Amino acid sequence: MTKISQKAFGMTPDKKDIVLFTLWNGGGMKVEIINIGAAVVSLTVPDKDKRPTDVALGFSSGKEYVTNKPYFGAVVGRFANRIKNGEFKLDGKTYRLEKNDGNHHLHGGNGGYAKKPWDYSINADNTLTFALASPDGDEGYPGDLKIRVTYELKDDNSLTLRYEAETKSKTICNLTNHCYFNLNGCGSQTTVLNHIMRINADEITDADAELIPTGKFTGVSGTPFDFRSEKAIGKDISGDNPLIKAAGGYDHNYVLNPGAPFAARVYSPETGIVMEVETDRPGMQFYTGNFLDGSVTGKNGIRHEKQSGFCLETQFYPDTPNRPEFPSCVITPDKPLKTFTTYKFSVR
Repeated sequence: MTKISQKAFGMTPDKKDIVLFTLWNGGGMKVEIINIGAAVVSLTVPDKDKRPTDVALGFSSGKEYVTNKPYFGAVVGRFANRIKNGEFKLDGKTYRLEKNDGNHHLHGGNGGYAKKPWDYSINADNTLTFALASPDGDEGYPGDLKIRVTYELKDDNSLTLRYEAETKSKTICNLTNHCYFNLNGCGSQTTVLNHIMRINADEITDADAELIPTGKFTGVSGTPFDFRSEKAIGKDISGDNPLIKAAGGYDHNYVLNPGAPFAARVYSPETGIVMEVETDRPGMQFYTGNFLDGSVTGKNGIRHEKQSGFCLETQFYPDTPNRPEFPSCVITPDKPLKTFTTYKFSVR
């Protein structure tokens, strides 16, 4: 059965408490989460030799999550991923957002959910819920939003995130968790290129040189994006494919095959740790930490270099608000957002 404890983890610059929660179960798994960005700080699981191994990149202190440039472990929104030219139309009205990624809007802007303090509650079933009120006009988005993200740790070493969003008026919403994983251990100072990956997707959303979808879909067959059978992440990451070169590695949305038993499965030959991802979302961004450059110091004083972590961000497709042909991210008072993602760990 899951147990939960909490302790102080610093203060924000405006003197708000930062709280660190620890969830642990009977399977040797422990997860630490803070109320800034509802962010996962650490995720410790047993390796093949039953040694506890922290597989999530993060910071040593709470105050670092207030800026959190890489979005380590955080829940991002109101719209995760990119929106072209920082604008979109809803019912004929144009909404303009911050351009915090070159010409484009990324992860809800610099004042997005990843850096905000969330309310929190420990529930009777030993789950942990974070709540956030996002008013009309927040970062340029329309509609009052009430958001809840619930973390549930089970004894089978699975961690489920349940996302809920209710609105008083029509708006868009796309929430995800931006955890960076390294199944070799976040303290190993190794890249993730030796990890063996499988993704249940026959297509990706085609993108331009600025990683904005073109509206077309590209089959993965015969390309570096084909992970339908197990393959090392590093096998095709340095080729001449223009999409790979534009991103400096993988940073692309996979169109998940509906009905597949899992979205992705990753394995570290070094530790034997396996992570399986299940979701009801239509897409998943596979990102190999290409913009990490050694300038960010994480836990234990480790400087995180390029491709020292990978993300599997379950989501609606990038730039969905400008692409009516994509699955809709619009929510209304009668159609709230309710979705889940599960990360399950084992050893091989």
